[in-house]
Amino acid sequence: QVQLVESGGGLVQPGGSLRLSCAASGSIFSLYVMGWYRQAPGKQRELVAALTSDGGSNYADAVKGRFTMSRDNAKNTVYLQMNSLKPEDTAVYYCNAVFTKDAYWGQGTQVTVSS
Repeated sequence: QVQLVESGGGLVQPGGSLRLSCAASGSIFSLYVMGWYRQAPGKQRELVAALTSDGGSNYADAVKGRFTMSRDNAKNTVYLQMNSLKPEDTAVYYCNAVFTKDAYWGQGTQVTVSS
């Protein structure tokens, strides 16, 4: 019911910044709970950030203070601003949308932090 397309990934040096975008289509975007996940090679997929039902945001301890998630309902888009990037942030980043028990995933965008 919802299609998600991530973009904005790439190669960045340690300490640099990237902004990931997730464009949604196919349903009413504002009804969905949105989150960002990432998966590094050989590791399980982990939650990076999510927007809570009360309007706040939750972040993984590893990214707290460096990453900021936001959404623009008018554009059907969510963002992940990533600052002070570290090599351990290297992963494929996935956008996630949840409505009740339905969950949707984007194709992922690669983020590589390396000098």
